[in-house]
Amino acid sequence: MIDYNGRKFTSIENTANGEVSSSTFFEYKQEGNILSATYRGGEIVKGTLIGIVKENGHLQFRYNHVNTKNEIRGGQCYSIPETLPDGRIRLHEKWKWTDAEQTEGESVIEEVIN
Repeated sequence: MIDYNGRKFTSIENTANGEVSSSTFFEYKQEGNILSATYRGGEIVKGTLIGIVKENGHLQFRYNHVNTKNEIRGGQCYSIPETLPDGRIRLHEKWKWTDAEQTEGESVIEEVIN
């Protein structure tokens, strides 16, 4: 199982109906197989996610955030990890808004090393 605890990510790709951008930063925490994170930046004022790390390192989670329009948005996501040659993780994500919009999208986020 991949240990996501303490890892930081930023978006490198997103479909047009998403609100996450290269200005959005995620900070992941992991306790056992429970994943949580906070995120902010770009159109996102503040967001949180909670989910499960599967044995193969895949992530299944739900997310909620407040955007710069003062709207509360939320959805669900399934992420498949790729380990890059330098050891960083890239996550290939398929997500769906579960609020009024109900649309789907895909994004890629990549680990940032400070």
